[in-house]
Amino acid sequence: MQAFGEIELDPVLIERFGGRGPRYTSYPTADRFQPGFDPASYAQALLERAGRRGDPLGLYFHIPFCRTICYYCGCNKIGTKQQGKSAEYIDVLQMEMELVTQLTGRGQRISHLHFGGGTPTFMLDEEFAQLFDAIARHFEFAPDGEYSIEVDPRTVTPARMHTLRALGLNRVSLGIQDFDPEVQKAVNRVQSYEGTRALIDAARQAGFRSINADLIYGLPRQTVASFERTLDQTIEAGPDRVALYHYAHLPQLFKPQRRIHEEDLPSAETRARLFDMAVAKFRGAGYVYLGLDHFARADDELAVAQREGRLHRNFQGYCSHDSGDLIALGVSSISAVGSVQAQNEKSLGSYYTRVADGELPIIRGITLGDDDFLRRDVIQSLMCNFSIRWPQIEAAHRISARQYFGDALAELAPMHEAGAIRIDDQGIEVLPRGRLLVRAVAMAFDRYLKHAPAAGTYSKIA
Repeated sequence: MQAFGEIELDPVLIERFGGRGPRYTSYPTADRFQPGFDPASYAQALLERAGRRGDPLGLYFHIPFCRTICYYCGCNKIGTKQQGKSAEYIDVLQMEMELVTQLTGRGQRISHLHFGGGTPTFMLDEEFAQLFDAIARHFEFAPDGEYSIEVDPRTVTPARMHTLRALGLNRVSLGIQDFDPEVQKAVNRVQSYEGTRALIDAARQAGFRSINADLIYGLPRQTVASFERTLDQTIEAGPDRVALYHYAHLPQLFKPQRRIHEEDLPSAETRARLFDMAVAKFRGAGYVYLGLDHFARADDELAVAQREGRLHRNFQGYCSHDSGDLIALGVSSISAVGSVQAQNEKSLGSYYTRVADGELPIIRGITLGDDDFLRRDVIQSLMCNFSIRWPQIEAAHRISARQYFGDALAELAPMHEAGAIRIDDQGIEVLPRGRLLVRAVAMAFDRYLKHAPAAGTYSKIA
């Protein structure tokens, strides 16, 4: 019987099998997308979507603007204090929606909606209302849908939390990262515990169905004592879910990180202690480990979905059931429709120009084949259930799994012998000792890594 939520920390296994690897919010991963990908392929996928109106559909809106830039951030964002930027952006989002629904047809039902960034709450309340009206003109909201937003507590009041709920949003994620003043100054993100706690309380009062808090360990000036206070304060605030991210210091890729002094970063030993402490505290407070860096209360819908075999992952992370196709709008956003995954222009100017010219603003993408769908299912099962069941894979894809994946099984044999995973005639199970290494297990099934080795820009596995 699969023991969901269980995790054991084994430094020896982590040292032996850790390293860097993809997070597998998608397969193939976005770094395998091809530049110059023909937007006509995405247009064809949208046209075919018109004939699958009953299939699940999600929407993602990327809002790139931030009033201040957090030095640790690796997201696609634009620093600006000019409020008028969002008004112009919403106009173009509506134009892109029109381009999309000319192909899919209006009125397709959406079961998932997510606003990410950047800082989605950079937009004014009236701009949110305008955007929701536009979405309702182009799509139909499912009455039991999951509609979520990422919130910067520095841009939201308790009263505004009620406004966001009234628009129809029912899930919220608050960026915390760390409550320690010295750490906050070092990463240019100063926010009080009291203000953040007031927002969590307001979200509960407003009727949000799930509240997530983001934390980061490995930030400059973090100590075991200071992070313990942050963990205690977070647990006291009582979010339903916690995402505990490991800070990846990649200043060669993300210019704001160049303002972080490497001598201020905690050592590898300290980072390991921070994570160990967090796991112990969250488990002691009744949270279960979902996978990667995510925890949820045992009664949260994600934990329930994992126990019932309904947990999925997409570009926004874990979700309680299959969101199906994902249509993403806005600069740099990534869509997955049918057999096509495609990313929009990363430059705001290029995005505006192409949409104004009546073009889908695709800059790169990939078309999946049968092997991709097979490996995607295998990796999804690992990331969500810590297991693969050969009979299910063979029935769905008409293969002999152990023969098809012979090279992967040979690669994973040392992890089996070390007690991180169990391989038998029925499949693979990632054991509690190996669950922090689930990405390493998934990498054995990644065909693209065989052709091009893992990039140094991937984050650490554990």
